[in-house]
Amino acid sequence: MNWNSNEFLWLDWAVLAVGVLAIVWAIYRAIKKDKEKMKGADSQDYLFGKGEPWYVIGAAIFAANIGSEHLVGLAGTGAKDGVGMAHWEMQGWMILILGWLFVPFYQLLNNKMGKIITMPDFLKFRYTQRTGSWLSIITLIAYVLTKVSVTAFTGGIFFEYLLGLPFWYGAIGLIAITAVFTVFGGMKGVMTLSAIQTPILIIGSFLVLFLGLNMLGDGSISAGWGEMMRVCKAAHDGFGTTHMFHPDQADPMYPQFPGYVVFLGASIIGFWYWCTDQHIVQRVLGQTKGEDNTEVMKRARRGTICAGYFKLLPVFMFLIPGMVAYALSLKTGSGIVMDITNTHDTDGAFAMMVKNILPAGIKGIVTIGFICALVASLAAFFNSCATLFTEDFYKPMKKGMSEAHYVFVGRTATVVVVILGLLWMPVMMSMGNLYSYLQDIQSLIAPAMVAVFTLGIFSKKITPKAGEWGLIGGFLIGMVRLLTNVLTDSGKAAMDGAFWDATAWFWQTNWLIFECWLLVFIVLLMVVVSFFTPAPTKAQVEAITFTGDYRKQIRESWGVWDVVATLGVIICCACFYAYFW
Repeated sequence: MNWNSNEFLWLDWAVLAVGVLAIVWAIYRAIKKDKEKMKGADSQDYLFGKGEPWYVIGAAIFAANIGSEHLVGLAGTGAKDGVGMAHWEMQGWMILILGWLFVPFYQLLNNKMGKIITMPDFLKFRYTQRTGSWLSIITLIAYVLTKVSVTAFTGGIFFEYLLGLPFWYGAIGLIAITAVFTVFGGMKGVMTLSAIQTPILIIGSFLVLFLGLNMLGDGSISAGWGEMMRVCKAAHDGFGTTHMFHPDQADPMYPQFPGYVVFLGASIIGFWYWCTDQHIVQRVLGQTKGEDNTEVMKRARRGTICAGYFKLLPVFMFLIPGMVAYALSLKTGSGIVMDITNTHDTDGAFAMMVKNILPAGIKGIVTIGFICALVASLAAFFNSCATLFTEDFYKPMKKGMSEAHYVFVGRTATVVVVILGLLWMPVMMSMGNLYSYLQDIQSLIAPAMVAVFTLGIFSKKITPKAGEWGLIGGFLIGMVRLLTNVLTDSGKAAMDGAFWDATAWFWQTNWLIFECWLLVFIVLLMVVVSFFTPAPTKAQVEAITFTGDYRKQIRESWGVWDVVATLGVIICCACFYAYFW
């Protein structure tokens, strides 16, 4: 048997089959636990889970973030644009803000409301009922545009290049497996699968990286790294793809990543995603049930610090292997064929690396780990959809129903979101590079979220109506921009007519610059509206006011090693920026 075959051999298929059986067994266990849990538990147990160790929280946050958009999109953008998109991944420092700053605020509100809150709960409490409802709507729309459709699409691409499956078989198959797991597993199932698959995913990805560098360097990993840097520095007309920043307007990457504004744009998206998005925050909120505040904050904070270290890895797990794949495509006999002007080719970079680099048997093991990662990530989206719809829409309208009924409604809402995501896929596929598309969509949603959450927490003078205007107005402007992106090929098409000429500033402005100005506009809008609308109530102000006793609990929840570990994440991020500046 040829252990270095570039194809899936019988051994790989055998390992894959055993892995599928293991997944089925895990789903069965999840179903059994779910049935036992629902006999005496409520829907919040199903949707949020109970307290987990800090390392499980960290793994769950990391796994919830890692999806097929990384296996396909991040590796693809690495092959095409090098470290240009690394700003969105080198954000372990941003997760620290969730643990150190936002966890205490969310926990405070949990105590005042007497239940585990969702992000819409916070906006309803701080602003208006309508504001919270709109956040639920915006979040569900975001899941359709950026989660379900992207994950299904990239899953299909991955299995097409790796296993030779037809695209739609892989995409629909991934959703079907995940749907079964999510429906019967609940949050506990997601957390458990996350903890299992995280080490497999990390080890498998680094095997791809090191073996790829070893092949590129003819038996030397260090030589392979040097060759990768040489090839990538010569790419893009000699401007190179090994730089985080592209300030030269002659650089082919400048129109996409203009100068240093890229860091600010990535930070706005990161702040929204890591600190306010239900999909991520739910991993922390689920740790607050029936425990001492100090212990809850301690475990949640340490979980986010752990996730901060995990978040340093995807650049090395996916993006740099994409750069290695590009370099190998120029090496005779590597088996990797790639045209970087073809986004379909670059999106298949990681799958081609697995197929051509890993030895027989290991391919199967790594593929199982990746399937677990895809299922865990997509299941997290599904679970958050069920949470948002059930807690924020259905329960207020249909009070007093059984807990089993609420769980069923949440599952039904998830199915609807999945169908809408699949219907959006053809539009998404026509909008160019996958990872750029994903961040472009998020840049239209993030500014409104960042403005209302930041001002709502740090300012006692921002009025309820100001939050409502800021969230709804910012979202509608973003959706108008999305519509123009669809009609104008993201501003690249030549549009004739008086209307298009008059509005060129709106649809042709670079996406990162547009995002920054949109945030400024929303903040100013909220400040102005606050001058003309009623001030927040005493209860709304108290919801964001720390008492002396609560500040003491916060201080007791961290120690010197928490600070040291936090500084370690920040130093690692700074070193990466320094190397690839």
